[in-house]
Amino acid sequence: MRLSTSQIFQQGINAILDQQAKLSKTQLQISTGQRINTPSDDPSGAVQILDFADQIATVEQYKRNGNAAKTQLQLEENVLTNMGSQLQRVRVLLVQGNNDVLSDADRQSIATELKGIRQQLLALGNSRDANGDYLFAGYQVNTQPFTFNGGSVQYNGDQGQRLVQLGPASQVAINDSGAELLLRIPEGNGQFTVAPNVANTGTAVVGQLTSTSSFVRDTYTLTFTQATPTDPITYQVVDSSAGVVASGTYQQGDSISFNGAQIDFTGTPANGDVFTATPASNNDLFSIVDSAIAALESPGQNSAEQAQFHSTINRALESIDNSVENILRVRTSIGVRLNTVDSQQNLNDDSLLQLQKLQSEVKDLDVAQAISELNFQQVALQAAQQAYVRVQGLSLFQLL
Repeated sequence: MRLSTSQIFQQGINAILDQQAKLSKTQLQISTGQRINTPSDDPSGAVQILDFADQIATVEQYKRNGNAAKTQLQLEENVLTNMGSQLQRVRVLLVQGNNDVLSDADRQSIATELKGIRQQLLALGNSRDANGDYLFAGYQVNTQPFTFNGGSVQYNGDQGQRLVQLGPASQVAINDSGAELLLRIPEGNGQFTVAPNVANTGTAVVGQLTSTSSFVRDTYTLTFTQATPTDPITYQVVDSSAGVVASGTYQQGDSISFNGAQIDFTGTPANGDVFTATPASNNDLFSIVDSAIAALESPGQNSAEQAQFHSTINRALESIDNSVENILRVRTSIGVRLNTVDSQQNLNDDSLLQLQKLQSEVKDLDVAQAISELNFQQVALQAAQQAYVRVQGLSLFQLL
């Protein structure tokens, strides 16, 4: 086989260039610390790197979502803590105002403080987050949830709960509806409530209400009878169909039970006094406070009116207690959601670490091995250069 001089020279140059290219590639890998710098370095590995990058970006977004959800929930919990403190103050003031030793001026002062607390509760209900979104407006984050309209508070939001994705199969609600929080407060003991007739002339005051699982929801009318001052006080309870469900004799401080319900009384009813027990409905917190304010501003002049006043305050106290329980229930739910966020964040951290490790195994360079290859390639380049020089010197003219 014959080789021309040009072919020999070209093969030598190609060998040198090939070794230079390998050396340059290895130098680039060492300088970047990455085994794959272009897709041509390892096409299948490059695809794996892109896939890992997408998965890592998704997990990092889940982590950002979790941080935002945690911030939002902690903000809501702080607002609810303040609400709870305000309601506890309302309860203290109502207990104070329900004391007969207070004067009308004292009760007026309590009513004035309650008006201030009502405004604070309204402001808390209209709290915003760092983005200016209303916390308790549901999906209507740009709409002020609570406004005064015609002397009463109106809710302008909806029932929605915004969800944040924490993982492939994990979501968490980051807000609560203001209607659920402040407008759906059960009256009475949550099962039924009792109100005195405005025409009552006795001093009987409705106290604690209790019920059992056998309570029959209906409207009941309790009527006290005492024909003459020397006669015993009797009572009769009828349901909505006028059927008698309970009757007996009453003495001051007695409890009256019927169909799974029990009503505690203090004071002495007059002949013909009527109390109505109805299934509990929901009321809004602001109306509850307003009714207590109105009662404190007009506590009554005679014993019958004062009995009406005490019954009204007792009903308000029950509703305030229900409001506190409702806020505690929501705070408990927030605590559960915060635990969910923390648990998912831990899973996301583990997943991110694993993905980064797998990506590193494909992408990163074994520096020790690369340096060894670099030394070998330098030797190979030098050998190719020396061989080229030796071949280039082959000529018959040197023998003449």
